[in-house]
Amino acid sequence: HQKHERLKEDVRKLVIHETKSSGDKLQLIDVVQRLGVGYHFEAEIEEILGKVHDMGEDLFTNFDGKALRFQLLRQQGFPVSLDGFRKLKNSEGRFKEWLLSDEQGLLSLYEAAHMAFHGEDILDEALSFATKNLKSILLTNKNTSNAFQRQIEFALFVPAWKCVPRSLARHSIDFYSDHQDALLQNKKLLTFAKLDFNMVQSFHQQELRELSEWWKRIDVATKFPYGRDRLVECYFWINCIYFEPKYGLARILNTKIYSVLTLLDDTCDNFATYEEVLALVEAIERFLPQNSYIIFDCVNV
Repeated sequence: HQKHERLKEDVRKLVIHETKSSGDKLQLIDVVQRLGVGYHFEAEIEEILGKVHDMGEDLFTNFDGKALRFQLLRQQGFPVSLDGFRKLKNSEGRFKEWLLSDEQGLLSLYEAAHMAFHGEDILDEALSFATKNLKSILLTNKNTSNAFQRQIEFALFVPAWKCVPRSLARHSIDFYSDHQDALLQNKKLLTFAKLDFNMVQSFHQQELRELSEWWKRIDVATKFPYGRDRLVECYFWINCIYFEPKYGLARILNTKIYSVLTLLDDTCDNFATYEEVLALVEAIERFLPQNSYIIFDCVNV
């Protein structure tokens, strides 16, 4: 734990280093978040991104920097203009040819385009353009480094925004361990990420042990032989929402709730008549507070 705390402070100093350019800071934040340790520096990252947002989109002249700025700011919840993407098109409405020569920029564009809101057609077009040309790079460009090829392959398989946080961290640790020349900072960041990953994993394993003991204690296998044993799966999905150690109680409670709801669903499927299911649904609807229906309306849209 002492080593973990010492390394955390060393990485914090890297994050807040005043002499770094805005571009270097954004690249470091991206790596820190991919390695799964961004939750330790939420206040620092928020402050840095706030300053980058206030400086405007003209802060970066390069294609890669503009795309990464958009991705990180939108991910953090800042309002970001799409004008930078519109400027990438020519008078005929097509993306400019010179973009193809910036391979890192294409990858950043691909990741940024996944942050699109409904109706942002320019980002849908950017995603299609970037995907097509990244696949072409893998097929035809023999000069691309092995490290960059691995980055492209993983991004095409699952973009960072859609990847399970712990899976992204595990992949990133492996990637930077194999390609340390691609790591933007010294080895302390990678060492800290490995140590933190193992510590967080130990928390998760302990929680699963507690949940498994509870599952056996209520004797689900005997009392509900028709029911699905989805305990670990439910825990996994909750872990996708919040993996941080401080949310342990929330993970345990939600896993129990969803596991019981799974049994309720299985009971209805196996034994309930249509009338009984309808009565249950009506009872649940009466229990729901009126303002909860706002959520359902948003989901239906």
